[in-house]
Amino acid sequence: MKIWALLGILALVVAPVQASVMVAVETTQGDFVLQLNEDKAPKTVSNFLRYVDDGSYVGTQFHRVIPRFVVQGGGFDQDLNRRPTYEPVDNESLNGLRNRRATIAMARTQDPDSATRQFYINVSDNGFLDATPNKLGYTVFGRVVEGFNTILTITEQPTVTIPSKRMQDVPQQPIIITAINRVSTP
Repeated sequence: MKIWALLGILALVVAPVQASVMVAVETTQGDFVLQLNEDKAPKTVSNFLRYVDDGSYVGTQFHRVIPRFVVQGGGFDQDLNRRPTYEPVDNESLNGLRNRRATIAMARTQDPDSATRQFYINVSDNGFLDATPNKLGYTVFGRVVEGFNTILTITEQPTVTIPSKRMQDVPQQPIIITAINRVSTP
């Protein structure tokens, strides 16, 4: 056996196994589990985990719910008051991850580098949110691996427009994140 082949096999044997970061989310409509992709979106995952670890996602609501599109949350409390944010994170939408059904991505303004704490879960394939050669898209950083039925249940809730807050597609009954924590991978 050639030495380079032996070294290649040895490298595979001693290479550390990279465990995925998993996050369990409990809501007033049910629970789900996220698997985050640190390899493809390290800055975005680190940013998201800051809010998970500091506990500030607890008590926020899914404030934008559009069937066959997205379920968005993380930025407003149950009274629709904005929650404080850390500095925006750099856009990582050129990472090869796509806005497909059951993926999680960062919400942002027209400025590609403006994502802070709001995230959304794709209910359908939303390729128009992906980066193209001419523009940055919305950064996908993980996916729902358990409990996607909870997301679908959220999309079935009646929504309203709240003119005083300039918000549309707000669930009539607030859907609140009651707990969110890192969990061990199997």
